[in-house]
Amino acid sequence: MDARKYKILKAIIDDYILTAMPVGSRTISKKYGMGLSSATIRNEMSDLEELGYLDQPHTSAGRVPSWRAYRLYVDQLMRVASLPAEENAKLREIFQSSMDSVQDVLTAATRALSELTDYTGVMLAPSAGRLKRLQLVPITDNTALMVTVMENGVHKDAMIPVPADVGPDQLYMLSNYLTDRLSGKTLDQMLPALPEILGETEGQRALFMRLMDTLHRQMEPDKSSVVVGGTSKLLFHPEYSDIERARSLLSTLETKEKLASLLAQRAGLSFSVTIGPELQLPGMQDCSLVTVSYALGDGGGVGTMGVIGPTRMQYGRVLSVLDAMRRALQETNNRREDPHHEEG
Repeated sequence: MDARKYKILKAIIDDYILTAMPVGSRTISKKYGMGLSSATIRNEMSDLEELGYLDQPHTSAGRVPSWRAYRLYVDQLMRVASLPAEENAKLREIFQSSMDSVQDVLTAATRALSELTDYTGVMLAPSAGRLKRLQLVPITDNTALMVTVMENGVHKDAMIPVPADVGPDQLYMLSNYLTDRLSGKTLDQMLPALPEILGETEGQRALFMRLMDTLHRQMEPDKSSVVVGGTSKLLFHPEYSDIERARSLLSTLETKEKLASLLAQRAGLSFSVTIGPELQLPGMQDCSLVTVSYALGDGGGVGTMGVIGPTRMQYGRVLSVLDAMRRALQETNNRREDPHHEEG
């Protein structure tokens, strides 16, 4: 496409994002001051339609952008501005109050994402990150509670069977030994050390294998830990005024496994924008998902947070909100981890 087509297409997308109304050549001619006649713009719009960037809902109506147009817009035409200072301050204030768990943080964050964008906020909890301590607590003669503490503050526990000849003192020594060998490591960093550790614990091979299997499960990303906020926000957009379309979308959003899979696929990416059919999910063919990765403190793993909205989404605005949220989360954790920090 030449520069004129790019300019006209961007004007159509900008106008449609704001109004949700099909855009005609006269609107572009009068509103965007391009110095082109309606006839010239109409011809260019016809070319853009043939190229697959515009659709015409009705014969006499204006055009609307196709999902390919939004893809081009995001990749080449969109501008991302910094979030206003007052909105940045609002994000930081959200995390000033006491939050006792990762779940509290994620719930507050998704609500804020929804409020600031008028779309739906989604977050996948971060992977476990680095191990801080492993503790084996005897419960009965043949069972123990395995408590795994991560550097990001996450605690997980599981009941495991232990041989009858392994007493409390041995469990205590094994806890200290494994903590000494594995503390400060991520799951990936632990794997190379396991054969050596296995050799050093040959007398309790079965117990060790059971412990490592449990630890592996506890430190894997929890794909069921998805938090959704502001689902009803989507229903205020004209795209979902159709009851069947709205019902299909809500059904998909309620299926946490599908959302978890979407977000997990984007873990570790600085940001991603997935539009319409690219999502390959029933009920979301008219939606877009914008995500960024985040971490909860230096000891935490990486999670994914995002915003779901119609393809007619304010992409630049959404990306600026997500980036600001990522920085607010990091600043919050820095304050909590710094014992010398004073509020002021």
